[in-house]
Amino acid sequence: MAVYDLEEQDQLDDLKAWWKRWGNAVTWAVALAALVFAGVQGWRWWTAKQAEEASVIYGALAQAVRNHELPKAKEAGAQLADRFGRTGYASRGALMLAKALFDSGDVAGAKAQVQWVIDRSDEDALKEVARYRLAEILLNDKQYDDALKVLDAKHGDPFAGLYADLRGDALAAAGRIDDAKAAYQMALAKLDAKSQYKTYVQLKLEALGGTVEPPKPEAPKASGSAAAAPAKK
Repeated sequence: MAVYDLEEQDQLDDLKAWWKRWGNAVTWAVALAALVFAGVQGWRWWTAKQAEEASVIYGALAQAVRNHELPKAKEAGAQLADRFGRTGYASRGALMLAKALFDSGDVAGAKAQVQWVIDRSDEDALKEVARYRLAEILLNDKQYDDALKVLDAKHGDPFAGLYADLRGDALAAAGRIDDAKAAYQMALAKLDAKSQYKTYVQLKLEALGGTVEPPKPEAPKASGSAAAAPAKK
């Protein structure tokens, strides 16, 4: 029993010595882990709460646009931008409000909304939609060179056909017919083969005297017998 007590005392002394050396570090590590966990949980709660509140305001904005209540739509859009600018609802709301403003004749307001999306959105797809809308507004305002500069911005392949088509519109309006034809040809090449929108682009191309280039035939694949060496005479 005495031996057991001595061994137990030695272990206890070793533990005390270890704790004296490392106890503070362990305490800080545990406290830091607890703070990190609490911070992560708090962030998740805060972002979820932000998204929930933003969705309510976005719904109010959509309702105001449907009812043609522009002052209410502007108010809701301002709240989304000011209080929930980091949520996806803010950029989507800005694009919706931009269309309502443009339809009402407020071109400057529409430009400001799409520019906000270009400058502030974290989603590349929404930025590309906003650039397209901005180019449309500039084209409608006969600012052809500015519209072309916007369309020259880097964009993803899914938008290539639409960008090329609008580029053709801007070039045609500026009197650059040959360049417009080339842009429409590019649009036809980039748009989905099954898209009915291609017919619309084709009509614009033909109206300028252009022709639709037929698709290049694929090279026939060599069969096993054709690929074989020619037989000896």
